[in-house]
Amino acid sequence: MQARGLGVALGGVEVLHGIDVSLPARRWTSVVGPNGAGKSTLLKALAGLLPHSGQVQLLDRPLAQWRGRERARCLAWLGQGEQGADDLSVWDVAMLGRLPHQPWLAAPSPADRVAVELALRATQAWDWRERALGALSGGERQRVLLARLLAVDADVLLMDEPLANLDPPHQADWLLLVRELVAQGKTVVSVLHEIGMALHADELVVVAGGRVRHHGGCGDPRTHRALEEVFGHRVAIHPLGDQWVALPQ
Repeated sequence: MQARGLGVALGGVEVLHGIDVSLPARRWTSVVGPNGAGKSTLLKALAGLLPHSGQVQLLDRPLAQWRGRERARCLAWLGQGEQGADDLSVWDVAMLGRLPHQPWLAAPSPADRVAVELALRATQAWDWRERALGALSGGERQRVLLARLLAVDADVLLMDEPLANLDPPHQADWLLLVRELVAQGKTVVSVLHEIGMALHADELVVVAGGRVRHHGGCGDPRTHRALEEVFGHRVAIHPLGDQWVALPQ
């Protein structure tokens, strides 16, 4: 995905200021920055969910030229704090991810059923498939919504705070899942508050004040300096084995 001169105003206040960014295919890019930096707004604009100035391209085509169903098959979205119909079963919620692939009012196909089962198993939600969404904990609900995203089988996956309500073991599971998706040729873009998890990505987009302050590899010292700067030097990036961690200053 690419954005050129991307601007967004919410309630008459400019939130994003002429952002230029290119997000490479078949890689995992994490968007990080302090509260109010514009991270979620950027992701929503890239998904076509907000009015914006400038241009967004998906797979080298302007986003505005994609038909709704075609775009929904190519680009899957998981929003922050999304709500679902509590009376729907887990199976039915995950099946919503297959709507872009189904003719109007058609019953799910065998391919739809296979995709939903694979998605629920990938998020360890298969055993609850007959339970109502409203009967689940926050972390369980998040895994079902993640399964809905996976069921789309899109080439590009945008996730805003996908680790919300997940305990550390399931955060680790999510990390492995993202790596599997990238290995399959998918493109993943995530907004994360957990800097330590974000540092596992291939690339970081560091955002502050509605602008991209830096875009680079997670192992690049310049990326580490940019992270430390936007957080007011209240965190420091240190090596730990072959990974990087963010520690409070």
